[in-house]
Amino acid sequence: MVLIDIDNTLLSFTGYVREAMREGFSFYGLKPYTEAMFPVFEKINNSLWRQLEQGTLTFEELIKCRWDLIFKELEIDFDGIIFEEYFQKRLFNSAVPEDGAEDLLKYLSRKYTLCAASNGPYEQQMNRLRVGKMRDYFSYCFISSQIGAQKPSRQFFDHCFRILREAEFPGLIPEEVIIIGDSISSDISGGINYGMQTCLYQKNMIYERSDCEANHVVSSLSEIKNIL
Repeated sequence: MVLIDIDNTLLSFTGYVREAMREGFSFYGLKPYTEAMFPVFEKINNSLWRQLEQGTLTFEELIKCRWDLIFKELEIDFDGIIFEEYFQKRLFNSAVPEDGAEDLLKYLSRKYTLCAASNGPYEQQMNRLRVGKMRDYFSYCFISSQIGAQKPSRQFFDHCFRILREAEFPGLIPEEVIIIGDSISSDISGGINYGMQTCLYQKNMIYERSDCEANHVVSSLSEIKNIL
């Protein structure tokens, strides 16, 4: 059994953000986008998502403040709510694949039951999988907004295992499942705490393999074929 994250694991959220900022800033007549602006988005967005994972912030609160905080740091005078609406509408149909994502899904789907495991709005994430032609590889899709709990919470994974046990796998135990994702805080910590096997995907190798508690660390999705 394999659980797989979506954003920056199968579909490049980072690639989408760069496109959305470049095109959105031009559309609204803001400062021209430069690559120096992306780390500002990343720092603020990651901080907000950590709060979401910890249960101290809701998704609704996140989308109300995210771009106001980003614009304040970039010294851009524009309504963050208006830009968030543009950002969310565009994201709904965004499906920039990570290198090797579909090839990996084809390979894994011949050997394992695949489950998407993602934080985010349900309809948005499902549509992005459809647009990216990845939806049909998954037998189950576990999305936080539908579950009412976020990774890495135990409630999120309790829901996943309850559905799987009731449907097809009554004796399923965490040790028989691996979760693949790019986030130490949600995918890897959540998987470890629940007793699952874990695989960290990080293109830029921010963490040394010896410094990470994940069972496996890969810098390309193709490496996962050597593990599973």
